Amino acid sequence: FCPDVNGSTAVLKFLSLPLFLASQQVGGVRSVTLPESLLFVSTLDGSLHAVSKQSGDIKWTLREDPIIQVPVYLTEPGFLPDPNDGSLYVLGGKHKEGLMKLPFTIPELVQSAPCRSSDGILYTGKKQDVWFVVDPETGEKQTSLTTSSSESICPNSPLLYIGRTEYMVTMFDTKTQELRWNATYNDYSAPPYDEKQDYKMAHLVSSGDGLVVTVDRETGDVLWSQNYGSPVVGVYLYSGDTLRHAPHLSLARETLRFLTFSSANDQADAYSSLKWSYQPTLYVGKLDSHLYASTSLVHQGVSLVPRGLTLARIEGPLTDGVTVRERGECEITPSTDVRYPPGSTNSRKNQWLLIGKSTNSSGLWILVVSKSDILYIWLILSFFFVTEGDSEEVLVGKISFTPSEVLGHGTAGTFVFRGRFDGRHVAVKRILPECFEVAEREVQLLRESDTHPNVIRYFCTERDRLFTYIAIELCPATLQQYVEDPSCFPELNPISLLEQTMCGLSHLHSLNIVHRDLKPRNILLSGPSVLGRVRALISDFGLCKKIPDGRSSFSLRSGIPGTEGWIAPEVLHETPGNKPTAAVDVFSAGCIFYYVVSRGQHPFGDALRRQVNILSGEYSLSHFMEDIHDDVIAQDLIEQMISAEAESRPPTACVLKHPFFWSPEKQLVFFQDVSDRIEKEPADSPIVVRLESAGRAVVRTNWRMHISVPLQTDLRRFRTYKGNSVRDLLRAMRNKKHHYHELPPEVQETLGELPEGFVSYFTSRFPRLLMHTHAALHICAHERLFHPYYLPPIHICPGHCSS
Repeated sequence: FCPDVNGSTAVLKFLSLPLFLASQQVGGVRSVTLPESLLFVSTLDGSLHAVSKQSGDIKWTLREDPIIQVPVYLTEPGFLPDPNDGSLYVLGGKHKEGLMKLPFTIPELVQSAPCRSSDGILYTGKKQDVWFVVDPETGEKQTSLTTSSSESICPNSPLLYIGRTEYMVTMFDTKTQELRWNATYNDYSAPPYDEKQDYKMAHLVSSGDGLVVTVDRETGDVLWSQNYGSPVVGVYLYSGDTLRHAPHLSLARETLRFLTFSSANDQADAYSSLKWSYQPTLYVGKLDSHLYASTSLVHQGVSLVPRGLTLARIEGPLTDGVTVRERGECEITPSTDVRYPPGSTNSRKNQWLLIGKSTNSSGLWILVVSKSDILYIWLILSFFFVTEGDSEEVLVGKISFTPSEVLGHGTAGTFVFRGRFDGRHVAVKRILPECFEVAEREVQLLRESDTHPNVIRYFCTERDRLFTYIAIELCPATLQQYVEDPSCFPELNPISLLEQTMCGLSHLHSLNIVHRDLKPRNILLSGPSVLGRVRALISDFGLCKKIPDGRSSFSLRSGIPGTEGWIAPEVLHETPGNKPTAAVDVFSAGCIFYYVVSRGQHPFGDALRRQVNILSGEYSLSHFMEDIHDDVIAQDLIEQMISAEAESRPPTACVLKHPFFWSPEKQLVFFQDVSDRIEKEPADSPIVVRLESAGRAVVRTNWRMHISVPLQTDLRRFRTYKGNSVRDLLRAMRNKKHHYHELPPEVQETLGELPEGFVSYFTSRFPRLLMHTHAALHICAHERLFHPYYLPPIHICPGHCSS
């Protein structure tokens, strides 16, 4: 708990990711809009990430040169730049006591150059500006504008103008007649943050890595955390068509992740009596072979163990400017005053949430910076950060795992580690204490459903005073990884993986379990069995819902389940009397189907617009070609599955009957069974009428004109076939299949081998034949002959899949 201004307590909440979308009623028509602003995160390696303001997920990345570039060698004295503002620190030489901050930044030095210091150092500088013209939706760079070159722009959408300045400085020692040091510092042009604006988020960044924790400034709620792989040096808002600085607070990595507290006393005394102040520090880091220094905050009295690098107190000068004595000369003698980072101890305005690690458990501390600049330990609570690099094994009951071996993470602070249970390799899912009830429900549903070969296997649950641990089947990859890199399982058939996924989902639905968070990352691929078989497994039951007997829908009282971009439209605009059903899983599965067969595309577009397109029903299956047999079949199924109307989507059992999963042999047997069934039917019978309706497009006006000459000749030897009749085309296929081995060699060669070549011969020429025939014959689904191709009459499927 954390206190409010009146001294009462309020529960410290951990919010699920806020919804990207805002719906409003305009003129009786529901419209959906996305927030206009993004956050832009600049990292030391030169990346500018455009990220979702709601989740921190990367939308696109602009990659440029690193923020700082300095020599790989370090002479004495050496100079270390601060990538946050271009400040300089000197190490060694007459400053034997440690690092000393110089009274200027690289940009200030370039502005004053050429100049000479009192100790005989000549400074030369160069400044070069560039504007990047970027599409804010995709990150595609349209052009670059410099003093030497510019190209005309013909935008088809609003553009973002990102200014970047490169400062180059060189130091020459007149005493030794040698080049002392040189550096390049890059900075994005952005107006300072306006304190009058009501910016509701606070960004905590780690000085030692790319971790960013974003919290609500008013409530202290953690909104999201992301690691961008390289230390963050700037956070910007998208305002108009340019960037504006957003405030962020830099914390030592040890403070943000490893703050050590020895709770030798009992727990109640520990978090009520310990108070720590904090002070600015200097973190010395390394990028490739280059050293840099970055200011950050750390706790006083906390033992911090350096990991190969120095964490030192700042004892240096203010950087209000360079004192210019006369033209061409400046004084840079360091002072001893301390400059505190913005928002630190001289700030009485904000409260900050800080995180640290307990020494005697795998738990982490939640700490709040109060308005009197004191850190209070309010709650011993598991949090959603891993102790990075911690190789010490954790043993809880029969489950063991190493915290540094992270396999993945989920919502509400869940982490998955590589571990062991009872001698076997497993995945260990660690769940937060406030999610114990959710964990119990997940375990219950896993126990109920994991007997199916396409549902993740559950082994064991253990608990300690901080976490619930669930041991489940260990899998080497996800469906998403397979799509992104098929070489990880080169022998796998993607259609087979989708069929297995649907089998697992059908099993869940038969138990009245709705998954509610289907996406490629939650479908795992098992390791090969002794027979070399890999299985697709549905995993992550954290958002699953058990629908009571007698009901078919679920409410949304506990919030919006699912992952943005994969959520069915009815979940986002539930209306009275029309609650979501198991059809939400079919919708998500339809998106997954297209994602797999298109090798990474999504039917509702790019991540930025995906969910709003889902709500408006705007999709594109542009990967499919209308004259390709397999594409026609896949498009037919996927369009049904992603229908905006939940009642129009086929249930899982119906999906599994769809020709999308049929082998060439089954397709051929189906064509033969249909031909046998309608052979004696009169031309005006309902079955034949349905088969011949719209048949002209199926046979492409005259099917006899689209087959090879040897086959045309052979057909004329025995009987007359009508080229505009679907029934006659099926009859010809049936007859040639029955008498295949009696056909002349040239005809057999034309048709190809049974069944693959034979079926492909006809379906490649008449790509709509199978789906047209399947739709026409669904009125015969009740007949025993067609039970392998349709569901029994007790099932009701929408569209032509119904019986």
